[in-house]
Amino acid sequence: METVRVRSSGPAASRFRAVQFTLELSLDVLERTPATLRALLGGTAAPWIRGTEGPGTFSPFDVIGHLIDGEETDWMPRARIILARGTSRRFEPYDRFRHQARNASRTLESLLTEFAQLRAANLALLKSWRLGDAELSLPGEHPSLGPVTLRELLAAWVVHDLEHVAQVARVMAKQYRSEVGPWVPYLPVLTDHETPRS
Repeated sequence: METVRVRSSGPAASRFRAVQFTLELSLDVLERTPATLRALLGGTAAPWIRGTEGPGTFSPFDVIGHLIDGEETDWMPRARIILARGTSRRFEPYDRFRHQARNASRTLESLLTEFAQLRAANLALLKSWRLGDAELSLPGEHPSLGPVTLRELLAAWVVHDLEHVAQVARVMAKQYRSEVGPWVPYLPVLTDHETPRS
């Protein structure tokens, strides 16, 4: 289903109807994320890749490590649990901060390369499963959210990617917040997340 623009006579000039999940649309984003982040961050100076939004928040470097952790311990391992159709469908809790100790002495280039390799392998496996509606409707159990389907898990993977691409751009923009002078009110990327969350 394609995005449909809906005219409104109210305060919002236009609204967008949501796009229904398909594996093809999901792959369209998931396949691009490593190259998108490499284009934005590869060879970039340390102040851009190590800057944060404040104590306890992720830098762009941290985001790449976090995405690697997701490739190894989140999305596909949880999909396997669902597809196994075993008696236990509960996911293992995900450590969102595992990357901090793991990547302390790594370079950004090594992380970008590892992320691209892991993502390519995971997507090749995902495609090989030839998932249909029956498989996508299978249940799993998130440790804090409760029952979820494989379709919801894969859709969340896509949105998680987009969330972190946006986060990287936002964190980089905020490094110049004090440099743009009176333009701050015209640059919502600087003010949309006054209380950031990694």
